[in-house]
Amino acid sequence: MTGAVDLPIWAAVPVALLLLLGAALTLIGSIGLLRLRSFYERVHAPTLGSSLGVGCVLLASMLFFSVLQTRLVVHEVLIGLFVVATTPVTLMLLARAALYRDRQEGSDQVPRRQER
Repeated sequence: MTGAVDLPIWAAVPVALLLLLGAALTLIGSIGLLRLRSFYERVHAPTLGSSLGVGCVLLASMLFFSVLQTRLVVHEVLIGLFVVATTPVTLMLLARAALYRDRQEGSDQVPRRQER
């Protein structure tokens, strides 16, 4: 027994494409993290890249294991829900903490708080 997986071609092609797309989106997010200048610009690229990239990888995983096990595999849905729920919250908390810090330091790069 070689342990090779016998995945039909109709499933192997979408799985491979989803994995490549997920890897490309994550790579684009990582490059955006390196290329953008300020913290406020940098924080967006990785969160979008990770959310979309992880989504494609999870879809590929669901398709792969559903075809191999001849039943619907939905464990990845929970992972996707956690990623979709935690990534924007983390982005918001980091941005608010940085904004608070920059305002306390009197940075000229952030707008002043408007009085009501």
